This record gives sequence, structure tokens and C-alpha cells, in this order.
Amino acid sequence: MNHSAYPSVFRPGLFSGRTIVVTGGGTGLGRCIARELAALGAHVVLAARTPDPLKTTASEIEACGGSASWRSCNIRREEEVAALFAWVREERGAVDGLVNNAGGQFVSPAEDISQKGWHAVVETCLTGTFLCCREAYRASMRERGGSIVNVVSEMWRGFPGMAHSGAARAGVVNLTKTLAVEWAHAGVRVNALAPGLIRTTGLQKYGEALQPFLEEVARDVPAKRMGTEAEVSAAATFLLSPAAAYVTGATLCVDGGGSLWRKTWSIEDHEGFPPFEGFAPE
Repeated sequence: MNHSAYPSVFRPGLFSGRTIVVTGGGTGLGRCIARELAALGAHVVLAARTPDPLKTTASEIEACGGSASWRSCNIRREEEVAALFAWVREERGAVDGLVNNAGGQFVSPAEDISQKGWHAVVETCLTGTFLCCREAYRASMRERGGSIVNVVSEMWRGFPGMAHSGAARAGVVNLTKTLAVEWAHAGVRVNALAPGLIRTTGLQKYGEALQPFLEEVARDVPAKRMGTEAEVSAAATFLLSPAAAYVTGATLCVDGGGSLWRKTWSIEDHEGFPPFEGFAPE
């Protein structure tokens, strides 16, 4: 993605006058979503633990004529999340939208995941998402309404190799449905977005050894390719927009059909399931 204006398919000025918080907004999907929202007139507040990527993305947005600010925040820490949304309300007056994109996981068989590793992923992906939703609601959505998009993943048939992330993301989907009902009276829409295998900078952290496997998985998706960051961003933009005014509690899959058919885990030949013979045939 270069520094030119973002080529969104949505109309210019769609989010003029709106303030939207994007967690994990300095890199990958968060950066792309922030760039698109800013190109459509939103003031985007970028939040993440590491300042430098936030500064870079904010500068890119401003170089294209957009409006952005940033603040360091570890979403696993309740006091930092509360401070983030209090700051946004003080600086901007309200929080109109929230994209819970921040997350993190690592590849590991379940038997090798330590309790510390499990807690780190669940606290980031599930607890962090809850804290951001709660504080956005308390800050202004309770009085003014708003829209929340929770980014999860394609984990509908389990998530072999990432049990911690699959469990956390499934929790977020249930949380999304719950908040959609509890906060409907306040005019708050809460939806989830489930990307499949997306070609993003986030894939690089899994190392070169895993890249051939990811390419193989992509060929097994019905679409026969990975998705793009822009395809996920467009879906998030729709869910935040007035076009989705009657959409809440839903999860939108952007996965090329991967949730319908994809081999994610090879199972070696075994005899671990001996048959049960309750009644021996004559």
C-alpha cells in the first residue's frame, strides 16, 4: 500500500465528522482499515502497544489529507483501555465506531501450549476485545449509539494448531451476539468480521518454514487464493456504515469459502478409534 489516496469503493465523505478507534491500527489489517476509514472522512484513532507503527500510519493518513491520532495502549490492561477511551472522549467528544482488530497468537500443538501462552492469547483476543467494547460503550455509545466491529478468524471447524486463538475468537463471536442484544436499546450495533487466510504482513511472523504450508492451504480454499487486506477492510467499512443499519449480532466471513471447505490439519494413519461392538453378530 503506497501513500496515495485510498481507492475505496464507498462514497467520499461517508464517515465525515465521525471518530473511529482502530486497535492494532499500525500494521496489517488494522492499518488498511484505518487508511480506508480516514479516506472516507473519519478521524481515526490508532491504538496499539508499539508507538512507531502507529506514528507511521498516522503520518501516511495525514499525507493523504486524512485525519488521525494515536495512543499507545495494551488492551490486556484494564486501566490503559479505560484511559484510552477517556482520552478519545476528551479530545474528540465521542466514540462513534470501534474496530477491535488487535490480537495475537502463535502456532503450536495444543499439548505444547503453556498456561502462560494460553493466558496471553486469550487475554489479548477475548478479554482485550471485551474491555474495549465496554469502555467504548461507557465513554459515549451508551448515550449516542455507535457501531462496533470485532475482528475474529475463520475457526468454525475448530482451529488445530492454534487452540488458544480458536477458543478466544469463538468467545468473541458469542460476546458479539450478547452485546448486540444488551446494547440494542442504546442504538449500538455489534458485529464480527471473520477473515480467512489473508495475505498480510502478519503472516511473516510465522517464519519462512511455514510459508509453503500456507500456500498449500490457500490452494485448498474454494477461491484458490489468499484474500487481500483491502477485501477485509471493505467488509469492515460496510459493517460500520449506515448501509448495515439493520445488521447486528452477525458475523461476516471474508474467507473465499474457506469456512466451507479447507484442509487445515493432516491426520496421520492410526488405529486410535477401535470399534465398539455392543452386540456381536452371529
